[in-house]
Amino acid sequence: MDYCSPSSNMDDEFEKLVIRLNPPRVIVDNTSSRKATLIKVDSANKFGSLLEVVQVLTDLNLTVSKAYISSDKEWFMDEFVCILFFAVFHVVDQNGNKLSNGEVINKIEQSLGTQACNPRSLRKSVGVQGDAEHTTIELTGTDRPGLLSEVFAVLADLKCNVVAAEVWTHNSRMASVLYITDVATGLPIDDSSRLDKIKQLLRYVLEGIKDQYSANTDFSYGLTHTERRLHQLMRADHDSDKNYIDGTEGSNRSKSHITVDNCAEKGYTVVNLKCRDWPKLLFDTVCTLTDMQYVVFHATVIAEGPEAYQEYYIRHLDGHPISSDAERQTILHCLEAAIQRRSTEGIRFELCSKDRVGLLPDITRIFRENGLSVTQAEISTRESQAINVFYVIDASGNPIKSETIEAVRSEIGQTVLHVKKDIYMKPPPEESGRFSLGNLFLSRSGRFLYNLGLIRSCS
Repeated sequence: MDYCSPSSNMDDEFEKLVIRLNPPRVIVDNTSSRKATLIKVDSANKFGSLLEVVQVLTDLNLTVSKAYISSDKEWFMDEFVCILFFAVFHVVDQNGNKLSNGEVINKIEQSLGTQACNPRSLRKSVGVQGDAEHTTIELTGTDRPGLLSEVFAVLADLKCNVVAAEVWTHNSRMASVLYITDVATGLPIDDSSRLDKIKQLLRYVLEGIKDQYSANTDFSYGLTHTERRLHQLMRADHDSDKNYIDGTEGSNRSKSHITVDNCAEKGYTVVNLKCRDWPKLLFDTVCTLTDMQYVVFHATVIAEGPEAYQEYYIRHLDGHPISSDAERQTILHCLEAAIQRRSTEGIRFELCSKDRVGLLPDITRIFRENGLSVTQAEISTRESQAINVFYVIDASGNPIKSETIEAVRSEIGQTVLHVKKDIYMKPPPEESGRFSLGNLFLSRSGRFLYNLGLIRSCS
């Protein structure tokens, strides 16, 4: 069965017609639950609809404590099958409270409503002033202590200013998306010879250690969301190759339990996941399944404690469930890698200071000179302020000494560099085993609609 229609010749005009007849509808409900704000969404569905919604909620720094999603078929004009998308998300703000800010609520309604398809809204996950105000560089390569310091130093020598960046490391691999401008003009760099030189010198830095993988440096001209692009870069760079779901090898950053089984009577493949919770976990898993070309027809998410439970009923784009053990293992490894990429290691440093040329090379050089290695970084510039987050570990693998932390803070500035405790770095409870939320999967029944928050109990 084709995902959008049983007819193989359905074109874009029919999809546009369906969307016009079923425009997105968003309801922000602050009365049905004492603990959370309910965001209810329904619209004509297209591939990636769920990811777009989750991405908007993530970029607004909202935490999803529960979610129920269903995409089902309805006949249209006696000829075509239209897939309709229904979802309800229980969300709270960064402080764990219901939404009370009218501006945030308006942004949700606008982003998930008729303006949701605006491509300009799909890019942001780090602080960038505008879509056309920077040049975007993508890097992948072998991670090593001091690598980020070398990258920033090369860019500074080439008179490039990093206005925003996001850097991930996993399984000895590094991926980053950097937004740069010309130091003298503050404008994007569009000189082809200069861009070639930047690309060549950064590749030399990334190829400092040879292994079976090749370094990659490229310029991005698309509108892909930054964090989604980082997932894509790391998966293309084979960062999941060394992962083992049973935990006997690979990274110990997180402990998760994932199962992938076929539900023969319903014609779906069922993915069950249990792991330590953090605010962007739902985005990470939905992003991975979407980029692997799987359609999520139904899903249930529960994340009201230290652990999160997620269940997805998926199919290929052609409507068929997964048919081989090899493919099941690929899903397991890719989901595990997506979870581990986000699981932070080390001490969290937060820096807020007046931005200046050379700030990032100086900070990362001080980290390197004190034996520290950056595992993740979020760089942003807001007006004239640099707002940066670094996760650092001891390059030799030992715990970071308190005197090292104080030495770094003294050199950078006690008032601008702060150590923050990250509650999402806590290890998960020692618990294992398979779980299932299958009893919550009732695709067209009143109980499923009740779970969605689309109808109320009459009791």
